[in-house]
Amino acid sequence: MTKIPYRFYLTEDQMPKQWYNLRADMKEQPDPMINPATMKPATEEDLYPVFCKELAHQEMDSKTRYVDIPEEILEMYRIFRPSPLIRAYNLEKALDTPAKIYYKFEGNNTSGSHKLNSAIAQAYYAKKQGLTSLTTETGAGQWGTALAEACSYFGLPLTVFMVKGSYQQKPFRKTVMQTFGAEVIPSPSNTTEAGRKILETDPDTTGSLGCAISEAVEKAVSTEGCRYVLGSVLNQVLLHQSIIGLETKKAMEILDVYPDVIIGCAGGGSNLGGLIAPFMQDKLTGKADPRIVAVEPASCPSLTRGKYAYDFCDTGKITPMAKMYTLGCGFIPSSNHAGGLRYHGMSPILSKLYHDGYMEAISVEQTKVFEAAVFFAKHETILPAPESSHAIRAAIDEALRCKESGEAKTILFGLTGTGYFDMTAYASFIEHTMGDYIPTDEDLQKGFDGLPKIPGLQE
Repeated sequence: MTKIPYRFYLTEDQMPKQWYNLRADMKEQPDPMINPATMKPATEEDLYPVFCKELAHQEMDSKTRYVDIPEEILEMYRIFRPSPLIRAYNLEKALDTPAKIYYKFEGNNTSGSHKLNSAIAQAYYAKKQGLTSLTTETGAGQWGTALAEACSYFGLPLTVFMVKGSYQQKPFRKTVMQTFGAEVIPSPSNTTEAGRKILETDPDTTGSLGCAISEAVEKAVSTEGCRYVLGSVLNQVLLHQSIIGLETKKAMEILDVYPDVIIGCAGGGSNLGGLIAPFMQDKLTGKADPRIVAVEPASCPSLTRGKYAYDFCDTGKITPMAKMYTLGCGFIPSSNHAGGLRYHGMSPILSKLYHDGYMEAISVEQTKVFEAAVFFAKHETILPAPESSHAIRAAIDEALRCKESGEAKTILFGLTGTGYFDMTAYASFIEHTMGDYIPTDEDLQKGFDGLPKIPGLQE
């Protein structure tokens, strides 16, 4: 038997030419978004003031199984795709495990993460519609960087509201975005009404993605020719990110392997949803039954400790409400939280799949995450993003369980990007100044108390 290579690349001809819409195979659909103005299910037209029309259509389309990727998007994808599927031989050896470990590496582009897959698509559709600018939010900075890169390519001005805690912790992310021409504003800020209200309540807040979304949406709807784009959570984003899983499955088919366990970090759901999409299709259609595990930070545990309920997608409560696992739109992670994945809710698609028992979820403390990141870096020579390292932690633990049991499972995880702009956090871990924060039930209850009341819909 031929040894599987360390790195396996599909050829350009083998790269997927369509995205996969997971909703088309879901036995039960996620609950509809609710328009807060009418308290009725949102229509595609309701989304036009916020999103460009094609993205609004993709957001609401639950029937089209495969969506053709426009040639202009494929042209830019070819700069960094297909991305490699890597067999972690050195990690396996270091763990002395019979498990076979694979990871899909999405860091081979200037943004350093998987976020570029959707950023290119969203900037393209905005440009095609004739829009003249875009706004967005970013947490750890990967999405803002990716969108700045895509907007530069398509010639669109971009304003990024960056979570203030990350803005202060990761100044070089800001600089990269500015290099590509984006305006970067720490959020909450005094530039929007939503930001000013949040600062009035808590002048010293380090912010949250919910805060930044409120500001970005406000700027979009109040600026002519401008629309808002989001890097995670939304159905359209999981559609674009499905290229990760489609490439992965194709590569594994060529190598004649199939994962027993699929592991992904989970913040809003973009990378996890993209990686698992075609494997979840197998699960939904009865072709295979892999274990699928979402890994989230213990300091922002939306799946493992959140409530499955309708909630606003932003802190300012101006976006449509989505049925998802949520900690409440007012939840703000501890300021010592260094690993991204700080959104208060989870993708409605993934929330529904989790609620219906198709996937599992665990949470891990950040010191254990960075312990795994350093171990991985030493053996696989890639410095992983803190977000990705949540999946690495779970993959290592699974491989060690295989060592104890003697099972030779095939483990697949997503390495969403690199950690070269996260050195402050790495330094904190190495210098033993990093701590763990796990919110108490009382802390979480404050967020739950603010969940919207929707007669007949809210559990």
